[in-house]
Amino acid sequence: MPGKNVKILGGRPLIAWTLQAALDSQVILETLVSTDDPTIAEVAQRYGGVVPGLRPAHLATDTASSVDVVLHVLNDFETQHGAVDGVMLLQPTSPFRTAESIRQAVALFHQDRSRPVVSVCAASIHPAWCFRFENGAMEPFMGWEPLVQRSQDLEPAFTLNGSIYLIAPQVLREQQRFLCPGTVPLVIPDGVESLDIDTADDWDAAVNAVDELRSR
Repeated sequence: MPGKNVKILGGRPLIAWTLQAALDSQVILETLVSTDDPTIAEVAQRYGGVVPGLRPAHLATDTASSVDVVLHVLNDFETQHGAVDGVMLLQPTSPFRTAESIRQAVALFHQDRSRPVVSVCAASIHPAWCFRFENGAMEPFMGWEPLVQRSQDLEPAFTLNGSIYLIAPQVLREQQRFLCPGTVPLVIPDGVESLDIDTADDWDAAVNAVDELRSR
């Protein structure tokens, strides 16, 4: 969906939802926005984001990772302002993540800063019911035994919802990833908050979710 970060959702640009949650949380030192698009930069600044400069060309390609982008912004920020306790990645495609969830993530992180915190939600499909193909036949990822159990008897399964990643700078530099052994889950029970916009159908779901949120 080209231009989705500034597409209007519920009366404001998509990116504004994330910026507002970050600012309302009052636990983030600086809300930085990394982009190579001047239009996104202007909109982000209008809604309270800080744009330290446009993203360099080598980080604006399809092969550049989120880790590469975050480390670029983090390194520049710490060079100018000194070390920070943690860096949080908030993707604008998760517009309904709340300020309270951000605060909860930070509280979990402060219990042990050597362990990243990521947001998760209940898996829509249990991994016991997922298959790979071998020699033209279906093979369950978790083996055949779980398939004889009732779904309610299976161990609960969770998946990343993509809305919050929080990690200590030194851990991110060492691991070069946001997820590593010992990662602490922040469970998001609200299905609306876990909505991640990637396709046109996701956008339609988000439009409907705005109406639902306003009616609560």
